[in-house]
Amino acid sequence: MGEFECGFASFSFLVILISFNIVLLVHSQLLPIVSDHGENTNQIQTYIVHVLKPEGSNFLGAEDLENWHKSFLPKTTLDTGEPRLLFSYKEAISGFAARLTPEEVKDMEKMDGFLSANPSRTLHLQTTYTHDFVNLSTLFGVWSTSNSFYGEGIIIGVLDTGIHMPHPSFDDTGMPPRPAGWNVSCYLQTSCNGKVIAAQSFDTANSTTPPTDIDQGHGTHVAGIAAGNFVNNAEVLDQALGRAAGMAPKAFISVYKVCWKIGGCGTDGVLAAIDKAIQDGVHILQMSFGLRPPDLPTSFTEDDVAVATFSAMQKGIFPCTTAGNNGPDPKTLSHAAPWDMVVGATTTDRRIRATVTLGNGTQFHGESAYQPNMVTNQFHPLVYPENIEKGKVVRNAGGAGMILMNFDKVGNTTFSDAHHLPAAYVSYKDVIQLKDYIMSNSAPTAKITFGGTIFDIHPSPALASFSSRGPAKYNGNIVKPDVTAPGVNILSAWPVEVGPFPTGLKTKTFNFLSGTSMATPHVSGIVALIMSKLKYENKRQWSISEIQSALITTTNTFDLDGRSIFDEATFNDSANILQRGAGQVNATNAMDPGLVYNIEPDDYVAYLCGIFYNYTPYVQRFTKNNTQSCTRSISGEQLNYPSIGIPMASSSASTTISRTVTNVGDAWEIYNAKITEPPFVKIHLSKYMLSFTRFEQQITYDITFTMNGSHPGSGVIGQGELSWVSSKHTVTSPIYIAF
Repeated sequence: MGEFECGFASFSFLVILISFNIVLLVHSQLLPIVSDHGENTNQIQTYIVHVLKPEGSNFLGAEDLENWHKSFLPKTTLDTGEPRLLFSYKEAISGFAARLTPEEVKDMEKMDGFLSANPSRTLHLQTTYTHDFVNLSTLFGVWSTSNSFYGEGIIIGVLDTGIHMPHPSFDDTGMPPRPAGWNVSCYLQTSCNGKVIAAQSFDTANSTTPPTDIDQGHGTHVAGIAAGNFVNNAEVLDQALGRAAGMAPKAFISVYKVCWKIGGCGTDGVLAAIDKAIQDGVHILQMSFGLRPPDLPTSFTEDDVAVATFSAMQKGIFPCTTAGNNGPDPKTLSHAAPWDMVVGATTTDRRIRATVTLGNGTQFHGESAYQPNMVTNQFHPLVYPENIEKGKVVRNAGGAGMILMNFDKVGNTTFSDAHHLPAAYVSYKDVIQLKDYIMSNSAPTAKITFGGTIFDIHPSPALASFSSRGPAKYNGNIVKPDVTAPGVNILSAWPVEVGPFPTGLKTKTFNFLSGTSMATPHVSGIVALIMSKLKYENKRQWSISEIQSALITTTNTFDLDGRSIFDEATFNDSANILQRGAGQVNATNAMDPGLVYNIEPDDYVAYLCGIFYNYTPYVQRFTKNNTQSCTRSISGEQLNYPSIGIPMASSSASTTISRTVTNVGDAWEIYNAKITEPPFVKIHLSKYMLSFTRFEQQITYDITFTMNGSHPGSGVIGQGELSWVSSKHTVTSPIYIAF
């Protein structure tokens, strides 16, 4: 029985000087923090000032509280006569909002009761922020249109660690009625509702175990990303404040608990859950788990989950799963079946900034969700502990703060964890400079300052270093991962408060997590949007392969600056096709792809016959048909997949494949070919124009690949693309050449 890991990223920090995979402690008293919001300007601006009431004080009413707040101001009005005090808070925070200069704030720091002051910022509708990054909530995004339907009527089966039902993300306000005929059990200690419409556990030791998620949180987080309802004022330790919602906030959730704190996610339970989900009639399987090295699959004969998802696909259920967190090494994919949507992880342009300043003035911008409101400019000695000390242990040992330093393979991907003391997580590029400073200084010092939530960080999106990469040779050179989606520092529902000082009173509890686990539910939610749109527009429901095609052929291959997507495992290299797949998923484009590539059930059988060299017993495992024979066999490149993988082992290699597209755009539409040839390869098409005259019309064309010059050598990766471009749509097939 195989064991699965829940696929959020976790990394060890080895406290050893020789490898510099270390935790640095900023020792002695509580670490000083300085806000980094441009205080050196002399302009009047609005500040949020945090103060604490004097011990034993008891304000009789709002007027007493306001007068106390005014006592911090240099005077009550500006020279213009405008009042300085804008708001006097009673419940939201202990403090007030006022018009001040940076110098006046500096003077205020000396006053008893003062904690900190931050410039007020302009807030935008950010949901969990990643909606903008997959083009959901932008001006012309999916949610802005009247036909988005928010995933209404679609059931997402979440196979994970269960769910924390009391969370407001799973409130059923605004939800449509349950699907007709739905009568699936709920084994939660609290009842299900109109949002979470079923909840079951699959634990061989105790099948009646409630599918709650109080001790892990992963399933709650994933479900919130995919289909959480709208929640205002979502934040993690006052960072990333916004309106939280899943990708498909009106989709239903059916919970299948298959992952456990002890024992992981056994394939036996996973298969049982998929089996039950098929019987229940869910529309999407959301699966954020996968195998780790050295147990990665090397053949479909080893992949029982691929067999189960094949069955789900045959029933019209969309399997969506993770690439894995085994990067940045190649050949580290957890899943690679063509009927599975395999998702890698990228960053957004948001950071929760924690800046490390060394004694020599060098600064590194890292991250931390915990940003205490203390202000001082004092530096502290850097101390190497002799054992692994993190978080609570560091604080209890007298450490004032912590610098978490990346491994070389983790590269530039940093994480905004909710630490238990002041901390900063810095990139490996910064580690190199920090190492040099420590080695050249007998008494190294540092301080950490906090800048809050920062946007417009570039390059973004970028491929996360941990995201697993291809190729998966056993799948016949089919490109995996298929796409990428946001998966670093993703804000979503969490069952408990995080940080050093939980009150136990909050009900809106959120957390940041990173991993392909977080990327995958973004795509599951977008699939729900596509299905819902087709349903309520009374159009033919697309096949699983057609939905895959819509997602793959409409991605963004460039970042916000128009450059190729950057690989954070490197210093300056762009991610290739085997690392980022087709590119970053784009919800708006996927809702209206123009053309789609469909794969018939018999084609999958022919593909399996090719993979298994016509050995029918292996094929029958998938088809569950004991009379199944291999009357037809095709190689991976001949499958009508939207991406194209071609083996070219010699200088005389030549391959011709066929592709068939179905028109799901306008009835009358003309597409012209645009080709980016891979190096050393010449591409010839049988048709360079596709002219459609009716909806659902199909056209087949051939593509011939020949060597152009000498062979570059075995193991070289070639990449290009074929785009069909009309006045309205661009349909792009990424091309991978396996030399």
